Amino acid sequence: MTTMDQLPLDLGTRLYTAADYAALGETDYWSELQEGKIVVSPHPSYNHGMACFELSVQLRSQLPPNLVALLGLDLDLALVPEDQPGTVRRPDLMIVDRADRKSASAEGRLLRASEVVLVVETVSPGSRRTDYRIKRDEYADAGIEHYWILDVDEPISLLAFHRTEEFGYVDNGEATDTFTASEPVPLTIDLTTLLD
Repeated sequence: MTTMDQLPLDLGTRLYTAADYAALGETDYWSELQEGKIVVSPHPSYNHGMACFELSVQLRSQLPPNLVALLGLDLDLALVPEDQPGTVRRPDLMIVDRADRKSASAEGRLLRASEVVLVVETVSPGSRRTDYRIKRDEYADAGIEHYWILDVDEPISLLAFHRTEEFGYVDNGEATDTFTASEPVPLTIDLTTLLD
């Protein structure tokens, strides 16, 4: 892949498929693809980055050997046929099967929503509506069974959604201090240490 140090010249005048977007390669900006349009966001803040990293550390020690936590990688939601304007998100963290990660890497393709066990977004000042509404609907439509929203505003909280056939995502309320889950795998997260 080549590194781009500027935005594509046709930004705003062209709709991209997920494959077109992936072909752009590594970039110097933080972007996602939403219904064929490249959306550029500021790089994450210190608290955002630290909380994501610390969450991944806690997850790593608790995940079974077949699962791995990945930070900030592109994810093809596959909401439309491959030749249509696509949606590619870059979740702050996702848990996938190691075999699926290796397959995607060997095939030179993006991870697919069907390969994701859990996706996590950390709320930033400019992403609150996107994380709580837009991405929530997109991830549910893509069939991702578990979606967590981590909010690093004090007190740090985590809202965990699980997907149902009838209602889409539902949650059991926001957790502060300690979050415990039985699905997708048993996990206990100490939210109070994410910004230590």
